[in-house]
Amino acid sequence: MEQYEGKSILRKIAMGRIFFYEKNHAIVKRERVEDSEAELDRFASARREAARELQDLYEKALKEVGESGAAIFEVHQMMLDDEDYCESVCSMIRQEKVSAAYAAAVTGDNFSQMFASMDDNYMKERAADIRDISERLVRVLHGDAADMGSLAEPVILAADDLAPSETVQLDKSKLLGFVTVHGSANSHTAILARTMNIPAVIGIPVKKEWDGKLAIIDGFTGTVIIEPNEDQILKTRAQMEEEARRANLLKKLKGQKTVTQSGREIHLYANIGGVSDTAEALANDAEGIGLFRSEFLYLESDHYPTEDEQFQVYRLVAQNMAGKKVIIRTLDIGADKNVDYFGLDAEENPALGYRAIRICLTQEEIFKTQLRALLRASAFGNISIMFPMIISVKEIVRIKELVEEVKAELRVIGTTYRDVELGVMIETPAAALISRELAKEVDFFSIGTNDLTQYTLAIDRQNPKLDPFYDAHHPAVLRLIEMTVENGHREGIWVGICGELGADMELTKRFVEMGIDELSVSPAFILPLRELIRKIH
Repeated sequence: MEQYEGKSILRKIAMGRIFFYEKNHAIVKRERVEDSEAELDRFASARREAARELQDLYEKALKEVGESGAAIFEVHQMMLDDEDYCESVCSMIRQEKVSAAYAAAVTGDNFSQMFASMDDNYMKERAADIRDISERLVRVLHGDAADMGSLAEPVILAADDLAPSETVQLDKSKLLGFVTVHGSANSHTAILARTMNIPAVIGIPVKKEWDGKLAIIDGFTGTVIIEPNEDQILKTRAQMEEEARRANLLKKLKGQKTVTQSGREIHLYANIGGVSDTAEALANDAEGIGLFRSEFLYLESDHYPTEDEQFQVYRLVAQNMAGKKVIIRTLDIGADKNVDYFGLDAEENPALGYRAIRICLTQEEIFKTQLRALLRASAFGNISIMFPMIISVKEIVRIKELVEEVKAELRVIGTTYRDVELGVMIETPAAALISRELAKEVDFFSIGTNDLTQYTLAIDRQNPKLDPFYDAHHPAVLRLIEMTVENGHREGIWVGICGELGADMELTKRFVEMGIDELSVSPAFILPLRELIRKIH
C-alpha cells in the first residue's frame, strides 16, 4: 500500500484500476530545409487542419460539458491565430531554414516558458494551452492521428499531465477519475474535470508501474492510495454508496423548487471556499452561491493579492455560475485566520480584535483593491458583495462611500461594472439589535450563526474545554435570528443564514416559520434540505 497527498480538483471519491497514459511526444529534429516557401505553405495548411480539429472538439465539449467548458477550445482557436505566435514560427522558417514542425515546437517551448514565468496566475496557466496548441500543430505536420485511443474498461487515468483536448476526448463512461503530476486548480484541464464531474488529484508523483493496480482517489482530502488494504476498500465502498444515494436524490430533486407544502419558497445557496467548489455547488443543484469566502485568496498567497489576481478568480466564479447569484464576502482575516504579510499584532482576544471589516476600514487601499476587482467581475455575472463583522450604521455609510469612490475610478478609465447588491453579515449581537437601522442601508442580510452564537454566549468556539457549555440552539441566539428576520422584512430586504445552523435540520422548520428567505450551506446539504423543506406544511 502506498499513500500520497496532492491537491484535489473535485470533492468526489473514485476506486478502480489505474491506466497509465504516456504521451507519444513527437521527436522533432532540427534539419535544414531548402524550400522555405513550401514549409510556410505546410504551416498554413496545418493551422487550418488544427482549427478544424479544435472546432470538432468545441462541438463535442458543447454537448458533453456545456458552453463554459467548450469555450476553452474557442480560446485555443484564437491562440492558433495569434499574430506574435504565427510570426515567430514563420520567421524561424524563413531565416533559419528549418521545418515548420521544428519552428512550431521551438516557438511553443519559448512562448510557454514566457507565460509560465509571468507573475499573474491566470497567465501562467496559459503556458499549458500554448504547449497543447504547438503539440497539435507538430502532430498534424507529422501526419499523426488525433485520437487518444479508447479505454477498454472504467479506469483511473494516471499521467504526467493532460491537455484540455486530451481530457475532452476521453470517454466519460470509462473514466472514473484522473491523477497527474502537473497541472493546477485553475488550469483549463482542471476546469474541464470539474465541469465533467470527474474526481481528480494533481501534484502526485505517478509511476508507470502503477498500471493495472487498484487505487482510490479521495477528492475530499486530496489523497491517492495505491493498492489499498481491505479496511480502506470497505470504507471507500461505503462512501461511494452514500454518493450514489445522493446522486439518486439529485435525479429526483434536480430542477425542483424548494417550496413548502403551503407554497412558500426558500432559496438554497451554497457556501464555498474557492473556485474549485463551484462544480460541487452546481452538481448539488445550488440556486447560487450564498457565501464565497474571499479570504482564501489571501491565505493561499505570500503577498497581497493584486487587483487582477482577484478579478480573475471572481470573474471565473461568476461565469461558472452562469447568471446565478454569487455573494462574495469581503476580506475576513484575523481571529483564527492570520496571514504573516499582514503583520497583525498578537492580541489577547483576537476574536474580539482587529479583524475583517475593521482591517478594511483602517487599511482602505487593501479594501478598495478588492472592491475594484469585485466590481470589474460584476460585468461577467450576478455578483453581490457582503461585508463581515458589522456593528454600526457608521461602518456601512463609510463602506458605501468607498464603493462609490471605486465606481467613479472605474468610470474614469472606461471599465464596465454593474450596480451590485450590498449586504451585511449579522454575526454580532450589536448588529442584530440594530438590524432595523442597518436594513435601511443595505439590500440583504446574511446571518453568520457561528460567530453570532460565539458572541452571544461569550464562548470561544475554538476552545474544546467549553464544548459542554456551547449551545447553538440557545434561546437567545434563536431570538436574535428571529429579530433580524423581522427587522429585515419590515424594511423590505431579504434575509438568509450562511452559518452552520443553516444546515441544522432540527431547526429547519423553525427557520421557515421565522420567515427566513434563504439558507446557504455546504453543497452536500442542499438536496437533503430541499427534500425536508418540501415536506413542511
